[in-house]
Amino acid sequence: MVDATASFDGNRLAASETLPRTMPVGQAGLSVTVGDGAALATYAGFCGSALFAPAQSATWVSNWAQAVHPDIVVATLCAEDEPVLALALEVIRRGPFRVARFMGGRHANGNFAATAPGWLTGANAVRSLLTAIAKGRPDIDLISLERLLPDLDGIANPLAALPNFPSPNLSLAVDLDGGFDALLARASGKRKRKKHRSQTRKFEAVGTFRRIEARTREEVDRLLDAFLDMKEVRFRKMGIANVFGEPEIRAFFRTLFTEALAEEKPSFVLHGLEVAGKLRAITGSSLSGKRLICEFGAIAEDDLGFTSPGDFLFFDNIQEACQAGFGVYDFSVGDEPYKRLWCDIETQHFEVLAPLTLKGRALALALRQGARTKAFIKNSPLIWKLTKMLRRKAAGQPAPAAEDDN
Repeated sequence: MVDATASFDGNRLAASETLPRTMPVGQAGLSVTVGDGAALATYAGFCGSALFAPAQSATWVSNWAQAVHPDIVVATLCAEDEPVLALALEVIRRGPFRVARFMGGRHANGNFAATAPGWLTGANAVRSLLTAIAKGRPDIDLISLERLLPDLDGIANPLAALPNFPSPNLSLAVDLDGGFDALLARASGKRKRKKHRSQTRKFEAVGTFRRIEARTREEVDRLLDAFLDMKEVRFRKMGIANVFGEPEIRAFFRTLFTEALAEEKPSFVLHGLEVAGKLRAITGSSLSGKRLICEFGAIAEDDLGFTSPGDFLFFDNIQEACQAGFGVYDFSVGDEPYKRLWCDIETQHFEVLAPLTLKGRALALALRQGARTKAFIKNSPLIWKLTKMLRRKAAGQPAPAAEDDN
């Protein structure tokens, strides 16, 4: 483990010659420690009482570390010798640059660093984390923290104290206040119920159907294998890279959902819709306080694709979330028509790009410009439609089906 401190004014770094074990950061009782993989145990202990998003949980972080074997940096801010804020990051190569980011990359959405619930942050204290990382790991050019939640359970995100900008993608969710009947009364419930009954009849016409929650390792394997196959087909048709394609990514999710089975209230859960003995739709979700988050979903593109099995599964998932007392069903990042059928909450995530070197500053400028371009494209329906059409054309695929997925 390396202890480090430095001053950071957003433009330059000035590192101390000595490296004291306890490092003041300009406020009485505050100190910062930067550690490598050995610090994960301490991070997990802090998560026992901290507030955090699913992708910053000790379960996610430890399983990612075991499956991917990343270059790990854990930075912890302490007040009176007690941790109050912690960042668990992985360092990746991006061309000639080294970038520190949340573990999971694009799979980590709605991010909120582990934070002591009662701690009131200040910008200087949060910036000290960045300066400590810069001192402890001078090879890192940029800290890139993407898709950050503005708040979690009413607690403001402490990273919002850093210079930031809006993420190019919206996150959509639905308020479950009042239960399922109240939700349907606000969201074209009569039409949704009619469609659900029609889908039920179509499923019954070809065989039995059931909704499955994976409760054993064998069920996790079956549902996850089906999801991965569905996603591979879908991404190929869309003409984009399969972000679930690498063996280590698949191993990560398999272990993540399997280990969650041992928890009293599983923090990650898989659901599937089976019709005539075949899985037709899959969702993978995380639980975060009063929020149930759909982390990913997929549908089988087969003879029953026209029935919109994904819509059917979402109907049942949302109904169960209401019965279980959740306050929000979160569809996570991405603005899609099937989400709009339900959603009444829009969340604008934000992003932090903190350069630690001159090289990092150049990369930060390029990434911010790229985010602006992406936001412009996605906020223009015509341009976004054309972009997706060109992707499919390049991949030699026809126009998409009526239903999309995550």
